[in-house]
Amino acid sequence: MAAKSVKEKEAGVFAGLHIVCGVTGGIAAYKAVEVVSRLRKLGAEVHVIMTKEATQFVTELTFREISGQPVSTDMWAKVPHFHVEHIALATLADLVLVAPATANVLAKAANGIADDMLSTTLLATKAPVFFAPAMNTAMYEHPATQHNMDVLRARGAHILEPASGPLACGTSGKGRLPEPAEIVAALGQYLEKRATLAGKKILVTAGGTEEPLDPVRYLGNHSTGRMGYAIAREAARRGADVVLLSGPAMLPVPEGVHLISVQTARQMYEAAMQESADADAIIMAAAVADYRPAVTYPHKIKKGEGSLTLTLERNPDILLELGRRKRTGQILVGFAAETQNLHAYAKAKLEKKNLDLIVANDVSREDAGFAAETNEAILFARDGQEREIPLMQKTALAAILLDSVEKRLAEKA
Repeated sequence: MAAKSVKEKEAGVFAGLHIVCGVTGGIAAYKAVEVVSRLRKLGAEVHVIMTKEATQFVTELTFREISGQPVSTDMWAKVPHFHVEHIALATLADLVLVAPATANVLAKAANGIADDMLSTTLLATKAPVFFAPAMNTAMYEHPATQHNMDVLRARGAHILEPASGPLACGTSGKGRLPEPAEIVAALGQYLEKRATLAGKKILVTAGGTEEPLDPVRYLGNHSTGRMGYAIAREAARRGADVVLLSGPAMLPVPEGVHLISVQTARQMYEAAMQESADADAIIMAAAVADYRPAVTYPHKIKKGEGSLTLTLERNPDILLELGRRKRTGQILVGFAAETQNLHAYAKAKLEKKNLDLIVANDVSREDAGFAAETNEAILFARDGQEREIPLMQKTALAAILLDSVEKRLAEKA
């Protein structure tokens, strides 16, 4: 049988999908007409939301004819096709694309502002959201715009990199809307990958543990859980059955992820042993306490004269035990959060704990340690392969890690 062409593959992933396309007030709005046309030809049902400013560049009639659907421009307009329209579209959407995405709409979305049809829909939808920024280079490079895009990425939104070249303002630089074919191709690549882990159970641990000393105090660490939650979100996006075993964290639970909350290392050990038995892959991103107080006091320890000596005892080594129990075909991934001797410590841990992969990072760095939204790491594999991963958003690192997990699952299968 002949291999499918790129066009046939694209048609397959878009067929029957409900795509909401938000068009904002930029000169590149005319390109959105071709984006909508291409998506419809590939079998998608496209619903267009135009901001008031977008109608200054392209007419509502144009998008209505191209999409074959009513076009939304006003929160208060009577559109009989839907009930409460912004909620209906937000729920209907399998994917949301904002193209062009102006600096204004990026700022609104990042800050949760919902003052028109498009921004309200963005706030209400649980579908994957793609932004295709298009603006003057100075606006794109402004720290506020870059910050807003970082916020959106951290929440799981996808930012399509703008192109460089001549701009409508007469200058030349980065900020051009990618060509319609490139935008559709990027969406197609995402859709092709979203079911690559379907039927697989992925167990992810995240956050730090807290070891009580008394009713007021505990021993803990600076982990926020950002890395583990990003991994869980990406695994769910790829269709996996994801169990997220988390220590205390102030983060929203990713859509489609089953959360099990724990506090101590021993609680995490018990839950991990239970959930790992039928897991296809286990990714231990949690910062688990190695020690706990030998005595937990029933009442608050009062301040006294002199020093206070605490006796600590070892917690169970969860990763070591998972390595011992690892069954044929199961992938086990660990993390090495170090402040020195990164290569040596990570390789030793990889071998000792029978891991398939280990992610090593220097947590003494402000831009790559605990609580940061970015990370820089080295990915070591059991077969000797090493990959240096430059500084990037933790969401992007999660995708790279899961690419490696997928590859090894396929090899073991």
